Amino acid sequence: MRYLHTMVRVTDLDASLNFYCNLLGLKEIRRKDVPAGQFTLVFLATEAGAPEIELTYNWDSSEEYGGGRNFGHLAYEVDDIYALCQTLMDAGVSINRPPRDGRMAFVRSPDNISIELLQKGEALPAQEPWASMPNSGEW
Repeated sequence: MRYLHTMVRVTDLDASLNFYCNLLGLKEIRRKDVPAGQFTLVFLATEAGAPEIELTYNWDSSEEYGGGRNFGHLAYEVDDIYALCQTLMDAGVSINRPPRDGRMAFVRSPDNISIELLQKGEALPAQEPWASMPNSGEW
């Protein structure tokens, strides 16, 4: 058995692709439009062959999908947690749990999915503004 993907329903495909691809750095691996079912599946990963996120976009859905915490969170190992958090913050993403310890942070996707960011290897030395930044919202 091997892990394949996690499916996340999204309400705005463009906003979600911007978040996951342009801000987090994932790559679109494949996409499937299903006109009969009126939905699009977009599979994202850090690289081909890696575990994937399946974004499911229902074309005409007005359904609200809730808080996103009912399955926990997605976690990604990152090369420089401070640089990525700065990029996200500069793009208007709230850092709900800042990387005060140089090791872990939490943010939310446009659909309120909790995303954990973990520093690759050892924790980075504490630095501002992260060290004194308070938590915000839920994570």
